[in-house]
Amino acid sequence: MTPLLERLGGLFSRPAPADVAALLPLPDPQPDIVYAVGDVHGCLDLFRRMEEAVAEDAARTGGRALMVLLGDVVDRGPDSAGMIDHLLAPPPAGGLHRICLRGNHEDMMARFLARPRGSSSWLDFGGFETLMSYGLRPPGAEGFELPERRLQQMLQTYVPQAHLDFFDALPLGLQFGRFLLVHAALDPAAPLDRQPRDALLWGRAEGLDLPGRTLVHGHTIVENVVFTPGRIAVDTGAYATGRLSAVRLHADGQAGLVEVTQR
Repeated sequence: MTPLLERLGGLFSRPAPADVAALLPLPDPQPDIVYAVGDVHGCLDLFRRMEEAVAEDAARTGGRALMVLLGDVVDRGPDSAGMIDHLLAPPPAGGLHRICLRGNHEDMMARFLARPRGSSSWLDFGGFETLMSYGLRPPGAEGFELPERRLQQMLQTYVPQAHLDFFDALPLGLQFGRFLLVHAALDPAAPLDRQPRDALLWGRAEGLDLPGRTLVHGHTIVENVVFTPGRIAVDTGAYATGRLSAVRLHADGQAGLVEVTQR
């Protein structure tokens, strides 16, 4: 696990009710620029291309930079297992340190791994592709409709403990200047240190009013990145469109765009 994830995991592990979470400040030293990356969904090759593009953009822009993935790095695409391996490894030469938020797909996957069931709805929302990326194959015509103990044994064989620890360390939200970085949305009526988990993981951000703040989120696919004073939507459907988007967030409140596509 990278040092930044370890530090954030320690912050996030402070006692709090299970149904609420805090939007955490970024760890010191504070970056001048944050690159917020939309939902990768197992598209490792596309993310590697994004890392190269962001490194080049950061070199041109100057200042201390950090990459934040807005969650949903797993499911749907072809290489979720490889994506987690990549995030657990040190950044590539010339690359930026990375922090990953917990999205609803990481949450569903973690719940499945804790108590696997062949009837889990996660399997129909990209979980099947994720298990395939670990080398798991349905053992017969029944697919993964196996007793829980048998499924658990299979998962323990194929899914590394480091990946389980990765899920446990993921924060649900971060603060950077005027920007609030989450996977899905938040509840404007709740304080930032007691946000409902369901809102952060599953909420809808359209129409939210956050005076003096800008919500930066993924989760909801948009044709093009949405820039408004109160909201930036970054998920351009990488697994379906072959286009991965990121926004460059400056400490003074400015924002720019970085995008990559499949060759």
